[in-house]
Formats: sequence, structure tokens, C-alpha cells
Amino acid sequence: MTPLQYLAANPAALIVVTALFGLLVGSFLNVVIHRVPKMMEAGWRREARELLDQPAEEEPVFNLVVPRSRCPHCGHGIRWHENIPVLSWLALKGRCSQCGTAISKRYPIIELLTALVAGLCAWRFGYGIWLPFTLYASFTLLALAVIDLDTTLLPDDLIYPLLWAGLLAALLGVAPVTLADAVVGAMAGYLSLWSLYWVFKLLTGKEGMGYGDFKLLAALGAWLGWQYLPLVILLSSVVGLVFALTMMATGAVKRGQGIPFGPYLAIAGWIALLWGEQIVNGYLGLFAL
Repeated sequence: MTPLQYLAANPAALIVVTALFGLLVGSFLNVVIHRVPKMMEAGWRREARELLDQPAEEEPVFNLVVPRSRCPHCGHGIRWHENIPVLSWLALKGRCSQCGTAISKRYPIIELLTALVAGLCAWRFGYGIWLPFTLYASFTLLALAVIDLDTTLLPDDLIYPLLWAGLLAALLGVAPVTLADAVVGAMAGYLSLWSLYWVFKLLTGKEGMGYGDFKLLAALGAWLGWQYLPLVILLSSVVGLVFALTMMATGAVKRGQGIPFGPYLAIAGWIALLWGEQIVNGYLGLFAL
């Protein structure tokens, strides 16, 4: 029996292996979350200099690979044994091995959350070609949610591949939606929030959300089909309201302060991806009683 055959025949082993894989991916997502916004800013600076006909400035290479990870306080390069998900943070007691500066708890939290998300995907869908697709979608949604919380940005470099992957899954017949439903879902996802944006702006003169939110809902529509967009919008609104009220009650945000909507869309989209059918069927079942 090959390892893949073993995983196919043993759901518990599949969940454990997938969760461990999620730990490793979580370490990489920490890099993505930190570096992608900085890469966007560097790109904007280059574009601004070109538009203003200013001479190009030499900037150090900065991407997801270069330079290697290092302590932001003392510049100590992170060695391989200091970069083992969760375990290294625990072994170092949450501090840099050279200068003793505290390492944010968010790093192991993201790693553990990614492992949890991966394990839930394996538990929900089991062994099959749909599992890698849902893992990719889950990891991307997690990265987008945290980046938006940090910067109020939803990078196109993450959203567009997510959109194309959803359409590809439908084209290959892997997704539970048809290609036609995926395409309509992408169109409807974008246009629904775009329309809401302009209605709100015309009535209030303010911008209620960003264009990244339109693109994210379009990507979710490609994965879920147009039929589940109302569920995503409803769930995201409920989750957003709960978080907003909680943060206002704790003083984390003030009344009138803008709150990014992307994280709530990502959470709602992920819930719909895993349990959308059960939620809708359960809701319809209440009316059938």
C-alpha cells in the first residue's frame, strides 16, 4: 500500500497529515502576510516615479524569498531550527535568540490556525482532488483576512489567482458547481457589492467599502456559484456586526471608525465553502416543518 492509498483508506491519518501540512503552510503564510503589502508599496513607488518622470531608484530585492527572514530589531538571520512552526517559538520562549526581543504571539497563532483550517478541510471533504483546491482557497482566504485587518488592503496578487482557481475547479468538473454557475457567481459577486458601494456613496457621500471587497466576493462567487452569494453576504454581515460591537465595547475601535469588511467576507466564504449546503438545507427545512 502506497502512502496515498493509506491516507485514502484512513481518514484519521489524512486529517493529521493535512493538519501538519497546514502548520508548514502557516509558517509561509506569516511571510506572505508580512511581505506582500510591502511588495505592493514598493510597486506603487516605482509607478509613481514613472508617472512623475523621476529617475528610478535602486531598491534592494524584496520578495517572498529574498531576503531571508530576520529579527526586525537586531537583524539576526533566522536559522532553520528557529523557524520550525510553533515548536521554535516555544523553545525560544517567544524571544529572539540574539537580542531577546519578544516575538509576536501572532506567528504561532497563524500557524496553529492554518493547521486547524487544513484539518477541518480534510475532515469535511476526505481524500480526493477537491481537497487540494479547498486547502488552497482556505489558505488564501486566511492570508487575505489578516492582511486586510493589518493594512485595509486586499492584494490583487492573491485575489485574482483565487478567482481563476475557482473557475478552473468548475471547468475541470472538480467543484460542486457548474462552470456557468461559477462564471455568473463571479459576475454577480462583483456587481452586487459594486452596486451597493455606489448607492451608499450617492446617499452619504462616503465610501462604505473598497474595490478589493468587490473582487473578493467575485472570487467567492467563482468557488460557490451565484446561489450561495446571499448566504455569504448574510454571514459576513452578521460576523462583521458581532466583531464591530465587540471591538466598540472593548474600546478597540471608536464609533465611526472604518472597519475592513474583507476579513468577514473571507470568514463567511470559508464557512459557506465547507458547510454552505448544510446551512441552506437546514434553513429551508425550518420552513418545511
